[in-house]
Amino acid sequence: MTRIDFYLLPDVEHSAKLRFACRLAYRAVCSGKSVNVQTSDSTQSGEIDGLMWSYPASNFLPHEISTERTENLGVPVLINHEEPQPAEDHVLINLTGEIPTFFGRFERVAEIILNPERSMGRDRYRSYRDKGYPLFHHDLDNWEEQ
Repeated sequence: MTRIDFYLLPDVEHSAKLRFACRLAYRAVCSGKSVNVQTSDSTQSGEIDGLMWSYPASNFLPHEISTERTENLGVPVLINHEEPQPAEDHVLINLTGEIPTFFGRFERVAEIILNPERSMGRDRYRSYRDKGYPLFHHDLDNWEEQ
């Protein structure tokens, strides 16, 4: 069953969510996992694409904006705002305002919640809980210093 991790950041700026998503993706890839970063739209896809070229600083993260993981490219991170094609579905980092309908095919889902989004985060938490998914809660202070 899909594990759902809620990462609660004290930050208020949207850019913090994107930086944390890059950090999560990097850690997952270092553990041998494939990652799909689900964005709200093409603009947000472009924002995180640009950020993955330089953050975390000194750790390039191979990625592409695509809905299809192709074996010959060997790219561990896909960024998309549409439903990705089924493949090795390890980690889904959800940056959208909704729970993706296809989340259940992933081993893990990361929900990143900024301080002003806590109410929405609680609604998502309840939705996952009511469906019986295992939930994990991480309150993160000073996460960029770690």
